[in-house]
Amino acid sequence: MKAYPDTSFLCALYRLQANSPDAAAYFGAMPEPLEVTSLLLYEFRQAVRFQIRLHRNDPSKGYSRDEGAKMLADLKADLVSGDVVTVPAPWHQVHLAAERLSEWHTDACGHRSMDILHVATAIELGATHFLTFDANQKKLAEAEGLTVPI
Repeated sequence: MKAYPDTSFLCALYRLQANSPDAAAYFGAMPEPLEVTSLLLYEFRQAVRFQIRLHRNDPSKGYSRDEGAKMLADLKADLVSGDVVTVPAPWHQVHLAAERLSEWHTDACGHRSMDILHVATAIELGATHFLTFDANQKKLAEAEGLTVPI
């Protein structure tokens, strides 16, 4: 079994929210490191930075600077320890797979570009499991034969 996450899984892993216990339990039980790509890391870090900005402009939204900094530091610690590892993706094949997924599924289900890219990446990396808490992305992953265990 090889699992690949999306940003919703990383957010649940690094910020306390309703799905955090499920993310932590799955991550803790993994026999191998969690594989991520540079694209996934970029999207997660960008999302955290954007939430910090939202919070600065409206404290009822987003994450505080301290909370966001802790999320990024915890991710960095997992990367340094090897619990999370960055793997290279075959980006040309990922983009071809993403184009196919977009053509086959977007009109019917309304998938977003990054969601399609994450599922395509999982497929091209040979993942059998896709880790997401996004219901629409779960539909796409399952339609492509990936198991969504959480």
